[in-house]
Amino acid sequence: MRVSKTSAAANGAESGIPAATAVPADATAEAESAPVAGTVARVRKANKRAKETPTGLVRRARRMNRELALAFPDAHCELDFTTPLELAVATILSAQCTDVRVNMTTPALFSKYRSAKDYAEANRTELEEMIRPTGFYRNKANSLIGLGQALVEQYDGVLPNKLDRLVQLPGIGRKTANVILGNAFGVPGITVDTHFGRLVRRWKWTDEEDPVKVEHIVGDLIERKEWTMLSHRVIFHGRRVCHARKPACGACILAKDCPSYGLGPTDPAQAAALIKGPETEHLLELVGL
Repeated sequence: MRVSKTSAAANGAESGIPAATAVPADATAEAESAPVAGTVARVRKANKRAKETPTGLVRRARRMNRELALAFPDAHCELDFTTPLELAVATILSAQCTDVRVNMTTPALFSKYRSAKDYAEANRTELEEMIRPTGFYRNKANSLIGLGQALVEQYDGVLPNKLDRLVQLPGIGRKTANVILGNAFGVPGITVDTHFGRLVRRWKWTDEEDPVKVEHIVGDLIERKEWTMLSHRVIFHGRRVCHARKPACGACILAKDCPSYGLGPTDPAQAAALIKGPETEHLLELVGL
């Protein structure tokens, strides 16, 4: 909480600082009442949020999505790919690995393995060596070889575009399937990764921890046509502004609608220093910094 200079001076006078430095009594009273008023305002805001109706939550969530669209008009999948199979492979490799590292690894991989059949018949040692930089390379090699074999045997080497079929394939869970559907096939899907789950809980859209439950709850809040882009926007926001340990609250476009405002520094200058990514200048302009 920021304390005014008059309040600090008044407190100093009570502690024995010479009377010459004291402020008038009416100014002292006004300064002392300011923190109380601020506390009351926060309590009222918290109570209002606690009493938020389902309709109110839908409106707030959609309003926040619109703000995110202004903040990140170019939000997109940050994994490089040109085909649905390449996206599936890249998403499998992204587990416990950064997108940047995956994108450094996949060009050579995609050049050597161009089809499901190539992965199905891959030399395990060679494949493991190529994907070693992404970590957990043995398990990931198992998934890629298994994926190739399943596609060849069940779908003539072509990746299906249905959720129920995708999740039956080696290495592809619901999150990966939604990434593939939304970005390779244009089928709306919500990708609940670490950033997405963390932020929607921070925003009190849901308290659920289970990714599938989070997906369904958020899907009821946001229009279906927005699901894929919402996922990108939330992930962008989580990586650039709403960090796990110290969110940039004082420079956040969502501040007025965020029940967790104040979790990070609210001082604009301090918060601005926490913003990351190529959109930094644009994000700061949106909040008048």
